[in-house]
Amino acid sequence: MPTQSDRIGEILRRFPQIKRNALIPILQAVQDELGYIPEEAIARIGTHLSLPSSKVFGLATFYNQFTFSPVGKYHITVCNGSACHLDGSGALLGEIRKILDIGDGETTRDRLFSLEVQSCLGACGNAPVMAVNGTYYPGVTVKRLREIINQYREDEAR
Repeated sequence: MPTQSDRIGEILRRFPQIKRNALIPILQAVQDELGYIPEEAIARIGTHLSLPSSKVFGLATFYNQFTFSPVGKYHITVCNGSACHLDGSGALLGEIRKILDIGDGETTRDRLFSLEVQSCLGACGNAPVMAVNGTYYPGVTVKRLREIINQYREDEAR
């Protein structure tokens, strides 16, 4: 099985054109392949593009799509925008903390679940909204949240 370092090298080889406009596509490729952008990737991308690591990291932190620590197999995203907040996303976040013992940006010890709070998921009419690996759940109640998490746990146990 290739190491993380090998996988980063393979990604960089797919971008032989050493141009700065390749930075975002390279970051996206690393994120897609590894599930996050490790420190090693930041340094190697900088070297590959003849950019300081600080520039690579600065650009990556500007965009919400990039994460810098591994996410869980089931990545939960909860909207905490105005509509969702008014309709109970705070209660959902409290319940997630209670059930999974994680907060925003954290992953469970077993790497099964991770949580990300976003300011808008673009589904305000269906508030409160959450997503798991891109599958949206509209109008989530605390009871429904428990059911969703339990379903993913059951799927994992099979």
